[in-house]
Parts: sequence; C-alpha cells; structure tokens
Amino acid sequence: MSTGRYRAVLTGATGGIGQQFALALAPACSAMLLVGRDSEKLAALRQCLQTAHPDLRVELVAADLGDEVGRERVLQVAKAFPGGINLLINNAGISDFHAFSGQSGAVVESLLKTNLLSPILLCQKFMPLLLAGKGAQIVNVGSVFGDIGYPGFAVYCASKFGLRGFTQALRRELSDSAVRVRYFAPRATRTGINSSAVNAMNAELKTQSDEPQLVAKAFMEFLAGDKNEQVLGWPEKFYVVLNRLRSQITDNAIGKQLAIIKRHLPN
Repeated sequence: MSTGRYRAVLTGATGGIGQQFALALAPACSAMLLVGRDSEKLAALRQCLQTAHPDLRVELVAADLGDEVGRERVLQVAKAFPGGINLLINNAGISDFHAFSGQSGAVVESLLKTNLLSPILLCQKFMPLLLAGKGAQIVNVGSVFGDIGYPGFAVYCASKFGLRGFTQALRRELSDSAVRVRYFAPRATRTGINSSAVNAMNAELKTQSDEPQLVAKAFMEFLAGDKNEQVLGWPEKFYVVLNRLRSQITDNAIGKQLAIIKRHLPN
C-alpha cells in the first residue's frame, strides 16, 4: 500500500470541485473513500485515480448524506480502513439562485439539509473514529458567501454562514483534543453548480471566478498549512474582513450591484 499521509473521506466527490480535490489529494493518501450520489461517476473517478496511483486504496459509497442510512454506510466503510481515517472533508453542497419570496419550500429545505445539516450529522457520526486517531482533522468546505450575504442567495448564504459558525464552535470545543476542525471557502468557481443566470450575472458584473484545478491547488496548500480558515480570492478576502468589521460599507457596495442582480434573478 501507499505510505501517503492521509486516509481521507471526501464527500461531493463527483462535483466539479470534488473531482479536482480527489485528483490533487490522491498522491498524499494511502486510502480514500469517495462519496457521492452518482455511482457511475464515482466508478470512473476511482478508475482514473487507481490508474495514476496503483497502490492507492479507493473505496466508494453512492449515497444520500441527508439520510441516516447513507451516513452510516459511509462510517462503516471508513472503519474498515487500517488505522481508521484521519481526514474528513465535507465538500458536498448545492446552490440555488432565486428570489427568496418565490423560492419553493422544498428547495429551501434541500439547501439547508445538504449544505448544513448533513455535514453536521456526518461530523457527529465520525467523532469517535476521529478522536481515536492521532492528528485527525475535519475540513468543512464553505463559500465566500458564508461571510457575505448576497442577494439571490439568501438561503444558500444561511447554510454557509451556519457551516462556518459550526466549524468555529466545534474547533473551540475540540481544542483540548488532537482533532483539528477547519474551514475552506472558495469564491465563485467555474463549475456546473452555477446556473446560466448566475453565469450571465457574473459576466455582466465582471465577477472574478476560479477554475476548479486552481481551487484544488489552493486547498492542498491550505491542508498542509496552519490556518484554521482560508478564503480564496481578491477582492473577496478584503470584503470578508470589511463585512465583519463594517457591514454598512459592504451593504453599500452590493447595493450598487442590485439592479444588475435583479435583472438576472429568477422570481
């Protein structure tokens, strides 16, 4: 077997960012458990990884993490790894760009369940396994919208604000243990999670966005470093700090964009 440092669980492994995370992480792993909903995409990703890294153990779980049965399946497969796991990456997530007044209740529930409740419950389920290891860590993948509330993304922002708050609180709760709890926040990224309306709005606003490969490279640098939180991109980092200190300035800046946002916003 490979002598890579990590024995990792990666959720959302078949998404645009998730696939690049898997490819970037593989050389540093002895074993990986890839979790997603699409079994065919998971199998194709495993084939790609094992072709490049023949000694890498890659296990798959196709499951809905919003379901207790799915979360339990992930835990049981992870328990079979020699030495358990030492890295849990909560990357699975969905988005919806929509005026809040017309957003369906089902979509609201799905956003909160997928982006916030599921990673919280998965962390809780994995806690005994992580605490039993040496130097384990949790990385919750959020968004710059976990710091900056943005029109058209009210519920998405709520889910990511919640994930950031959960990460911070759990990190402090576990500060007397060997488990690290960290938060990694990309900015706009060019993946299929963006609707055509979002892409059109970003183009008109000249919003800077990153390729998934660049995000994965930054993630690996973050993983190897000492920071508890990382926000990607400029001026996004500036606005995150500004929003925490003087939210009125950010209100005014986004207010100037509102007419363009509403022009693209589904109602």
